[in-house]
Amino acid sequence: MGNRFQAEHREATLELNRMTLDFEDGVALLRFNHPEVMNAIGADMLEGWAQAVTEIQRPTNGARCLVLTGVGRGFCAGANLADGKPTENRPRAAGSGLRNTYHPLLLTLRDLEMPIVTAVNGAAAGVGMSFAIMGDIVCASREAFFLQAFARIGLVPDGGASFLLPRLVGWGRAMELSLLAERLPAEKAFEWGLVNRVFEDNDALMDGAMEIAHQLAKGPRSLVLMRRAYWATWSNSYEQQLDLEAQLQAAAGATKDFAEGVSAFFEKRDANFRGE
Repeated sequence: MGNRFQAEHREATLELNRMTLDFEDGVALLRFNHPEVMNAIGADMLEGWAQAVTEIQRPTNGARCLVLTGVGRGFCAGANLADGKPTENRPRAAGSGLRNTYHPLLLTLRDLEMPIVTAVNGAAAGVGMSFAIMGDIVCASREAFFLQAFARIGLVPDGGASFLLPRLVGWGRAMELSLLAERLPAEKAFEWGLVNRVFEDNDALMDGAMEIAHQLAKGPRSLVLMRRAYWATWSNSYEQQLDLEAQLQAAAGATKDFAEGVSAFFEKRDANFRGE
């Protein structure tokens, strides 16, 4: 059974340098689209990422939730090692490449004014795993697995993995994943708290992920403020977080969605939030 979203909206797809982007009822569906290399990321795909983020943030497109997934058998197999392959006269400048390309993208995703759902349909390896676990809601099919592949090629975790992993699964498990570079199946990732929902296959995964995304896209403006609050917890003291909560609650209380939510409560009906 083909995914309903793909079948109904193929004509509206934007092709963006190894990425594809669709919009439907407040949901932006962004796919890694280089299945020949399991969606490994090269320079062209990074350009597509930048173009996609611009489109997703454009108010006229009406996106209120982002779904990220991959085309084919892989979610994202990490960096494409054949892209810009180093030579004896031109060694790979891995650190500067991260600072100049990946870091701006990762920071933009962190600050995105909408929830992110990741739908992990296959291998999520290296920096691909970093993108997968950045989802506010991480969904995976039973066919998916996660892999901190860096030790296999003599590199260290990047894409924010060394920040997120110990906070999501604990120090010991983060070290185990990174040092041993062993596959983590979707079901065990769910047990460890790395994944929120596991689905039987990739069709069920996309249907489930899109259902969650549509629910989030119909949510109040406060969902954006919640993202801001939770990201701040990594660096704030308790006192700072209390103060931030007060600031964000004031902002939420001034929204049209709060007024609508209160009215809906007293009128015993479902709220019609507009993200305002």
